[in-house]
Amino acid sequence: MAGAKQKGNQAITPAVFSFLKSLKKNNDRDWFNAHKKEYLEQYAGIEMFAGQLLNELNKHDVIETPSGKKSLHRICRVVRFSKDKSPYHSHFGGSFSRATRARRGSYYFHLEPGNTFVAGGFWGPNPEDMKRSRDEFACDGSRMKKILDEKNFRKTFGSLKGDQLKTAPRGYDADSQYIDLLRYKQFLLIKKFSDKEALSPDFHITLSNTFKHMRPFLDYMSEVLTTDINGESLIGPRLR
Repeated sequence: MAGAKQKGNQAITPAVFSFLKSLKKNNDRDWFNAHKKEYLEQYAGIEMFAGQLLNELNKHDVIETPSGKKSLHRICRVVRFSKDKSPYHSHFGGSFSRATRARRGSYYFHLEPGNTFVAGGFWGPNPEDMKRSRDEFACDGSRMKKILDEKNFRKTFGSLKGDQLKTAPRGYDADSQYIDLLRYKQFLLIKKFSDKEALSPDFHITLSNTFKHMRPFLDYMSEVLTTDINGESLIGPRLR
């Protein structure tokens, strides 16, 4: 299968998905090494795409990740503790961190035939952040509810995603009107895209606009996680 070079500003071409489909069917080191040149050609397109996306993100947020290349995740899998010993991911992905302690949360993009999506929020909150979030929701979860129920927000992301406890977390009222928020162990926003959408020349703009819709959620969570229960800053003067 011959690699296809990128045309103009189109970083993601059909050849990217074609390569990933072949890799999924032939996920071994011999095949990958034999198609290393093709991989590098497609990787170059993904690197260009990530750079385009970073430029768009910095128009409406402040991103710590210095370059598109630095955002990309390795295609090699860590298989030591996994039952699946396939050595390679069958997708391209990358993440961008928001800058400074005042801006919490991050953005992630995932490019895979039939399973392209973006996500944002908090994958693995540490115990301190988890407790602070639950304390806030237990006190008054109305602001979070208002954000999640906003019409355009629901149209874009549906509902808040993430692993949940089956019952109320220890120390919190099971009869709380915000029990649905208290049970979350992760706080994620996810939106999926078709292959046709992913192959659009302006897909980086589409993703940037999708990430922009996350801002009310991310900014509110940033406020919660950088203040105490009384609203006093834990990090000094807030950045705008």
